[in-house]
Amino acid sequence: MHAWEQIQKTIDYIEEHISEVIRIETLAKIASLSQFYYQRLFSRLIKKPVNEYIKLRRLARASEALLNKNKRIIDIALDCGFTSHEIFTRTFKKAFGITPEEYRANPVRLNNFIKPQLLLNYTLVDENVPLIADGIVLEITRLRISTPQYFIGLTAEEPIEQMPGGGETGVDNLGKLWDAFHENKSTLTRIKADGDELGVAYAGTHEGYYCYFAGAEAISNEPVDGYASWELTEGEYIKCFFEAEDFEHLVMDAVYKAHKYLFETWLPNHRIITKPFAAERYISHAPDTTKMEIWVMPIPMD
Repeated sequence: MHAWEQIQKTIDYIEEHISEVIRIETLAKIASLSQFYYQRLFSRLIKKPVNEYIKLRRLARASEALLNKNKRIIDIALDCGFTSHEIFTRTFKKAFGITPEEYRANPVRLNNFIKPQLLLNYTLVDENVPLIADGIVLEITRLRISTPQYFIGLTAEEPIEQMPGGGETGVDNLGKLWDAFHENKSTLTRIKADGDELGVAYAGTHEGYYCYFAGAEAISNEPVDGYASWELTEGEYIKCFFEAEDFEHLVMDAVYKAHKYLFETWLPNHRIITKPFAAERYISHAPDTTKMEIWVMPIPMD
């Protein structure tokens, strides 16, 4: 068994026993490693110390549970492994900048630490061959578009360290950007009636920052006052298609795992360099949307 498989077993164990006291000694035994080497290997593969990871996963589970207003906050805290309401509130506020009560009263999208699926770091599939991992399905293909496709939307610039799925907690400001776009989408007469929506991450204007475009397909490249534009130029693209069981898992879990697999495993192993953007494409933000695509444009090698 590979070392990453041993660590994955403990990740799965943590998820199944999140409400209990989880000891390093127990996890090390599951991984068949000494406590020293287990913690060292875990931190290397997950980029977080074990106890920090457990805390972040407890916060992620708690933030989901808080949306159910029929359950008391203290019960949610205990179910997610926090020993008191006070400790839970303090930990939650430090991570997200708001208390559990404030979040429940005014829900916003949060940046949570996603449960890793280490299989995606070490499994390489051919083009047009689906990969199934931890409840999501991914498939990488190539396509060519013969005419440009235009999009209208809004943009924001954020610190790279706060990129959703990157490991930092806090309020997901990209969710706010999408909300702002959707509030006025119906008033934009140049939006294509049956067009896709597109979210694009690209290079920022300041060091340590990236930009994000949130918008929808337009009928032309004519500018619209107060809005930004994005163009998918004609040419060849690599498309990472993926799907999940529902929209929440799609945008809060699957999309980050797909990005990680495409950019950290598949592209480097195929020695493919792409232009500095990644476009997330889907039909809409409707709850029944369960499929998405990541489009990147390869740079021809001489």
